[in-house]
Amino acid sequence: MRVIPTLTPIGLIAAIALTACQPQPSSTADPNRTATQASADTIAPTPDPQPVALSPLSPDNPDPTVQAIVDRYLDKLVALGFDRTQQSVWIQTNDRLLAQWQGTQRIPAASVTKIATTLTALRVLGADRRFSTEVGIVGTVADGVLTGDLVVVGDRDPMLVWEDAIAIGNALNAQGIRQVTGDLIVVGEFQMNFEDDPATSAELLAIGLDASRWTDEARSQHATLAPGTPEPQIAIGGTVRTVAIAAKPTNFQPLLTYASRPLVELLDQMNRYSNNIIAQSLADTAGGAIALEREVIAATGIDPSEIQLINGSGLGRENQLSPRAAVMMFQAIQRELAPEGLTVADVVAVAGVDAGILQARPLPKQAVLKSGSLDAVSTISGGIPTKNGVIWLAVMNGGGDTEALRSAQESLIAELEAYGGKTEAIAPELTPTPGRDLSPILIKTP
Repeated sequence: MRVIPTLTPIGLIAAIALTACQPQPSSTADPNRTATQASADTIAPTPDPQPVALSPLSPDNPDPTVQAIVDRYLDKLVALGFDRTQQSVWIQTNDRLLAQWQGTQRIPAASVTKIATTLTALRVLGADRRFSTEVGIVGTVADGVLTGDLVVVGDRDPMLVWEDAIAIGNALNAQGIRQVTGDLIVVGEFQMNFEDDPATSAELLAIGLDASRWTDEARSQHATLAPGTPEPQIAIGGTVRTVAIAAKPTNFQPLLTYASRPLVELLDQMNRYSNNIIAQSLADTAGGAIALEREVIAATGIDPSEIQLINGSGLGRENQLSPRAAVMMFQAIQRELAPEGLTVADVVAVAGVDAGILQARPLPKQAVLKSGSLDAVSTISGGIPTKNGVIWLAVMNGGGDTEALRSAQESLIAELEAYGGKTEAIAPELTPTPGRDLSPILIKTP
């Protein structure tokens, strides 16, 4: 019988890679060529799209009061020297347009693209999906020594960090292994500490398994764990090797499986910290940019002209969404999560509550928002709780002074909150679900 202990919740904040502000990579992609026009041989098999349950609102007949707020916002940007044609806005309730400007025109979305990744991952992979890293041996164990190789089989866990390596090392120590005469062999798609190079990740794993080799960062992460958590001692006598193909060696003997945090928690951490490595890993697992476009269109009912994506992170101006599409993605995520008893607040940062990149911004408490930035691009989208219900918005700005654009966004959001009525009550659809098991799971092989 397998023993499946749930591990102590892990301190993530210091270990999360804050990669949202990485420089924009150079790209030779044709901006007029969408992912759906790419070669079909790059498409990963995914389930058939689910039936459309949402209908985009018409851009006509906005609320005059809110439209006037948006018009003043645009006039303010123009007065600051920004080009009105590089700005776009969409604001609505669940079923009524409040205001828009170029709201169905796609524009560089920056990290709001991660909301497309979130929606697609939920639809293709499922909210409860865990990524399983298997650990085993080739050889024999006696008196604490593995005569042979330690083998780790990766499953593209996008958030395996120091704390996880420590847990795996302690589990191996508990099974009587403290020294390996042979190699550490890492097989398949494996990444650690947000390094996308398998060889670098494998070396980090070797360090994490052996406290005598810990870096200051690894030791500081150990200090965040439960008092008394042991320091693992797995000394690797040979080399650290990686094998790209996920084929277990002959005579592989499984010892344990380390199941990642559930997908909803991976998405929550991805969005809080705008982590590009997690985003791209999940997007690739779900089928890549082609799957992102396909699933967003199927889930929201938007016109295909409102979306163009080249990756799952938002890096690159070729990632473009209309503000209406961004709002629709939030509503589609809410629809996907409702049968699981979850909400959009379980996968996107809650302002004023969650740690992450929104912490320093003056935004309405309990608003669920995703922001993004690139060179000369600043975006924000999500839901604001008010006395009269949730106001959904997407604001996508172009211009060189992104600090000024963010400040203007915050002023606009404050005006929208005042229009709807500031409230201390938390909207049910913007409330995180309490009492969920978000920890990794260690499964010991009998």
